[in-house]
Amino acid sequence: MIPQRMEACLRGVIPEAILQKRTRRRDGRCHLVLDYRDEHLLARMGIVCDVLGPKLVAFMWDEASADEIGGYLVVDNLAMGAPSMGGIRMLNEITPADIHNLARGMTLKNAAAHLPFGGGKAGILADPAASPEQHTRVIRGFARLLRRYRHLYIPGPDVGSSDADMKTIAVENGLDGALSKPAEMGGNRIDELGAAAGGVIIALERLIDLMPRLTVLPQFAQLKMPAPDEVTVLIQGFGAVGAHAARLLRERLPAARVVGVSDLEGYLFGPAGLPVEELFGLWKQHGTVTGRYFGDRIQSGRPRQPIQFSTAADNLLRESAFCFVPAAPVFNYLGVLPSERCSMSVERMGAWSLIVEGANTYSPDPNRKAARTRMEQVVYRQKGVLIATDYLVNSGGVIFAAQEQILPTPPELQIPEGMLGNRPAVDAWLREHAVDFARLSENRLEAGGGYREKVIRRNMTELVDLLASNSDLLPCQAAERISVRRLAEKEGERTAKDIMEPMPMVRVNTPLTRVAALIVQGRGNIIAVLGDDESLVGVLTTWDITRAVAEGTCEGSLEAIMTKRVVSAGPAARIPDIVRELEQNRISAMPVVEEGRVLGMVSSDLLAQRYLPQLLRAQEVAAGNRSARS
Repeated sequence: MIPQRMEACLRGVIPEAILQKRTRRRDGRCHLVLDYRDEHLLARMGIVCDVLGPKLVAFMWDEASADEIGGYLVVDNLAMGAPSMGGIRMLNEITPADIHNLARGMTLKNAAAHLPFGGGKAGILADPAASPEQHTRVIRGFARLLRRYRHLYIPGPDVGSSDADMKTIAVENGLDGALSKPAEMGGNRIDELGAAAGGVIIALERLIDLMPRLTVLPQFAQLKMPAPDEVTVLIQGFGAVGAHAARLLRERLPAARVVGVSDLEGYLFGPAGLPVEELFGLWKQHGTVTGRYFGDRIQSGRPRQPIQFSTAADNLLRESAFCFVPAAPVFNYLGVLPSERCSMSVERMGAWSLIVEGANTYSPDPNRKAARTRMEQVVYRQKGVLIATDYLVNSGGVIFAAQEQILPTPPELQIPEGMLGNRPAVDAWLREHAVDFARLSENRLEAGGGYREKVIRRNMTELVDLLASNSDLLPCQAAERISVRRLAEKEGERTAKDIMEPMPMVRVNTPLTRVAALIVQGRGNIIAVLGDDESLVGVLTTWDITRAVAEGTCEGSLEAIMTKRVVSAGPAARIPDIVRELEQNRISAMPVVEEGRVLGMVSSDLLAQRYLPQLLRAQEVAAGNRSARS
């Protein structure tokens, strides 16, 4: 059944006529898709369309299920390549705008990491604390809903979902239908390995070397860098990212100390350092640590060094350290205005030199971007605290996950189509090929580790260089410039195949009334006419139908009234060439054709509303970057 909150969202925003007309139903599975042409409807949901996206917002639910199974998919941008990548978030309350915000973060994250994949995100409306059996049923049902978009989106784990859930999805949709799968499927297990956390620590390590370059800026003129044993770290959110970040800090910077951590139960603070190994073990076993450590250790007087505990978790942000790592799912961990719902106000924050964002904090929402700008004007520009933006540093997870596509699964290891959905049969297949999958997993892990190191060190270098060269830039602006520069490079390379939309097609013997009905029902004004061999023989437009009515020939065959000399584009045609063809031939749309077969279509509306503004913006950013370097 449809989740109640999703039904309320749909009924409150989308008119009933549109809801019924555009919902596609099959075997109880329902899909409703909105895109840039539905800007007014998306705006009512809090989604602001801009030159980057979103490309697609899908509502999905299963009417035939006894459980509430449904959620949202947002494919934000495919400039870097298709499909898009991003995690599945499962929460009781989540909105399409929430998923769009996260999808935009993935667009920028994948671009910053120079990965050949777009940005996407999915959200399931369900209780993450449900029984294991119900949780698995929901994941399986949602996987079947996602199958329709396998060419546009590949999911990974996020809040409320796990690597084990990705195995469930892969059992339903195939090995290439999910990321961060277990090693037995050749996966990279980003949660288990702490892939995102590793990026945070690499960024911290690199910034310790780079931060002296910022002393050319007035707010950093008195910057004093700590000795290795003076590097102290606070971690807000001792979870999948925060706990692994603490563990990996000990491995890469053994002299550094984690002096404070927080979770849902409260926070721990010890200036001499916290027992990271013990806390990590507690987290692996119980999920939360601060309250349990207080009851088992502090009350019994067992810690060797004084450690304080408080149930006010947000007060961790009042403590001081060299580096603060926000790793909890909180957008505004610091706020300026009293009306802002934040973990801590900037007036009460501790004394820090560096913030390395482990959690996803980016949002394209104008109000949130304004709040972020206000925060950075105080924290960075006045207090002299460098902020390493989330998608520049916590991209380790998507980098590791991407290797499962970059190093593809060999055909002989793909689960046979007839076996999909049969968990026992798939498990037997995996055991039969265990040696090959283990080798594949090792290769992907090695590739992910090397690529993560290179990308995040490069991002930190670019961030510091941009800030040092331009005193007017804020860290959030510099980070966005880095990602948009990557998008600019790819946008200039895009072809007709990359941007085309589906094109309605009919056979040459189809009645004209049926063709006219397709135009009325759809949102385009051109239809491809195919011959008996499925090749393109002509196109029919609203102009052709209008002319037939005026000339009294509308009772004839399509062949008599269709346009036979078709202007088309090949799949490799570049955007400027497509624009030139549309202008010179004074047409508004044309099919994309390869060897007589229609692949899709491009139109002036599509280009004008989405790709030309994006390309122009990309060129402007690239020009701005060249000017800054000169």
